Amino acid sequence: MPLPLIIDTDTAADDCFALLVGLLDPRADLLAITMVAGNVGFDQQVDNAFLTVGLSGRLGQVPVYLGARDPLERPWLSASDVHGDGVGGLVRPDDGHAPSDEHAVDALVRLARENRGALRIVAIGPLTNIALAVQRDPEFASNVGTLYVMGGSINARGNITPAAEYNVYVDPEAADIVFSAGIRDVVVISWDPLTITDAVFDQARIDRIAALDTPLSRFFVRANQATFDFDVRVGLGGSSHCDSLSVLLALDPSLATAERRYRVEVETEGTITRGATVFDWQSDDNNVTAIEKVDGERFFEYMLELLSATPGGTEPLDGAPGASDATDPVSAES
Repeated sequence: MPLPLIIDTDTAADDCFALLVGLLDPRADLLAITMVAGNVGFDQQVDNAFLTVGLSGRLGQVPVYLGARDPLERPWLSASDVHGDGVGGLVRPDDGHAPSDEHAVDALVRLARENRGALRIVAIGPLTNIALAVQRDPEFASNVGTLYVMGGSINARGNITPAAEYNVYVDPEAADIVFSAGIRDVVVISWDPLTITDAVFDQARIDRIAALDTPLSRFFVRANQATFDFDVRVGLGGSSHCDSLSVLLALDPSLATAERRYRVEVETEGTITRGATVFDWQSDDNNVTAIEKVDGERFFEYMLELLSATPGGTEPLDGAPGASDATDPVSAES
């Protein structure tokens, strides 16, 4: 039976590929896509999400809900210097589809109630929407089955500051609320060590994807190019794919080959450590399971098979490469 799933996203580059996993994998019953302020300008993110849904051939089947346009307490920070507009200058066709009138936070609360104990939420952007849902409904935390969080680093390096990963750094207050909410099962897919060890696609892997020459593989290569170039420039050896990995782990936990229970706390006050995640391995009050290693080759082969599909969707239009409507670009990668 397909798994009830929500993807909470700041759609750009790998977020698009994460949506394709949720849209095309038969194990997923994707109930909603909820939008949160993150990687690129909010309206650009919404267009990127609809572009991806259209490419999958599922327009009109999966609703898109608009959520928080700003972090809880801080100004929004963009990652457009990493992702550009998030789709390589491709343009969404005029498909006539619009977001739902229901706010993303209300949709999260409602769908968690309707699928009590079974709903899997994959949060691949800042945790603002999830924190607002926790605050909106005292039963939300107990209604959620499993929350998958792409964010943080296990006492290691960040990707926006030396101490912090982008999703947590953008809204550390939201992350603090979510990790303290008492959600029964929180699974963390971290930037370091997991992503940069097991979820990097080097040039040889990108070449294999390009050789598929399908609408999905062409989209992948085009939308991924800016991120690939940035990641190579900062020494990763290829593009990082933590978001698509997160959705796949929600559908197939057996992909993980090592995990550990931790108590996670978020630094919200520090001047140079804002957004740092401290994973306490000695605590008797653990609140997350952190995936420490996955079968990276199996992950890549899955993505290769996914991108070889031809779902018959609407291909995006070729526009001039452009930046998002970001107003405060910073270096970041999630």
